[in-house]
Amino acid sequence: MTPAVFLDRDGTIMEEVHYCKDPADVRLIPGAREALIRLKAAGFALVIVTNQSGIARGLLTEEQYAAVDARLGALLGEGLIASTFMCPDAPDAPSEFRKPAPGMLFTAADELELDLERSWIIGDKESDILAGTRAGTRAILVRTGHGAGESGKFAHFVAADLASAADFILRGSGAT
Repeated sequence: MTPAVFLDRDGTIMEEVHYCKDPADVRLIPGAREALIRLKAAGFALVIVTNQSGIARGLLTEEQYAAVDARLGALLGEGLIASTFMCPDAPDAPSEFRKPAPGMLFTAADELELDLERSWIIGDKESDILAGTRAGTRAILVRTGHGAGESGKFAHFVAADLASAADFILRGSGAT
């Protein structure tokens, strides 16, 4: 089984845009692509797990989400991301998949044969961190996106950005 790095999308890999629905608004956070390339080269499967409640709220369509996701994929480069899991559920709807619930991570682990105990999650919200720890991964909060306003108290490490988080993982800090 393969270890993974689960990644939140908005505010972690790409700049935070309130309910991003226009591919023209997709901008990578500086150093994100290079960090992902290094993580993949080290043997980690890279899996995006993203809440997209704007769909349930009627603020964007699934087609707009898909166009934004395609633009992100084009900026990152083909084959870098193993898979993307998206939850369109509203925050007040019962959901096993909307972070902080771990459902997207469990589904990814089953489908991609991932070893959760040797995996990490990186995100800019406590809900990302909680989803990861509830699934049995280690967790890194980044200070990009919404991360500047989060406590980080549930994270194993707090990093300035995705590049710093990758450095921490690749140095072997806490890695098995």
